[in-house]
Amino acid sequence: MAISSAFFTHWFVLLVMASGIRLSKCTNFTIINYCKETIWPGITAGKNFTGGGFALKPTQSAIFTAPSGWSGRIWARTGCNFDKNENGTCQTGGCGSTLKCTEPGKPPASIAEFTLGDTDYYDVSLVDGFNLPIVVKPVSGKGNCQPAGCDSDLRPSCPPELTIKTNDKIIACQSACNAFKTDEYCCKGAFSTPIACVPTNYSRIFKTACPAAYSFAYDDPTSIITCSATDYIVTFCSSRNQTECTYHDKKLTCNGSNGGLKALSKMWKLWVMALPAAISFPVMF
Repeated sequence: MAISSAFFTHWFVLLVMASGIRLSKCTNFTIINYCKETIWPGITAGKNFTGGGFALKPTQSAIFTAPSGWSGRIWARTGCNFDKNENGTCQTGGCGSTLKCTEPGKPPASIAEFTLGDTDYYDVSLVDGFNLPIVVKPVSGKGNCQPAGCDSDLRPSCPPELTIKTNDKIIACQSACNAFKTDEYCCKGAFSTPIACVPTNYSRIFKTACPAAYSFAYDDPTSIITCSATDYIVTFCSSRNQTECTYHDKKLTCNGSNGGLKALSKMWKLWVMALPAAISFPVMF
């Protein structure tokens, strides 16, 4: 059976992490694309970090290492077209006119938000709308380290008044705030308090499909999750129950069932045997 270069890329990335590259007080993010099309993950700038951006083809992964105290966002840009100088535009999630993000992501976009410290805070937000399923999974952390995210595709069921289309294809679902720009939907003015800003029919659609994500500004605070001493796996177009593996503290660590671990063991043996071929493929960071 043929094994794709993307497979080697992903597992070679794990080998790099196994070598001990994880730095003290830094946090590793393994970003994986399970979508059927290429995406361009966006990463916002933060403390001691100038921003980032890169392309991931289907099944490819990359490692992003965040410095201590980093606070920022990770999301997917779609439908991008960059020239040889890395200048260009995207259909959704654009963050400036270059491959490396220079601005916050433009709505609508599904966003993973992080604040790193002795205790990390993270969530997935649909407050700015939805463009792709996104899931965040902590790796062997301490505390209430639960997966966060939205593994449903909201585009097919998006209300017509919220849809964003290109060539008659729905590419994103706007939030009611971005679509209508009223104080009620944007939790502004007279609606700027948790008591006055309540769920709407539109935010309920998002919440029903994605209960582990923020659907509006004053959504259930349990959508924010805390964890410490961990790395993170951020996946696009996957499931919260899907087994994911990466290296954490020089050990191969997986989320999910024992069945997933057995499957990984078989894949790991394959990868070790194929290691000489793997090193010829590019590794993205």
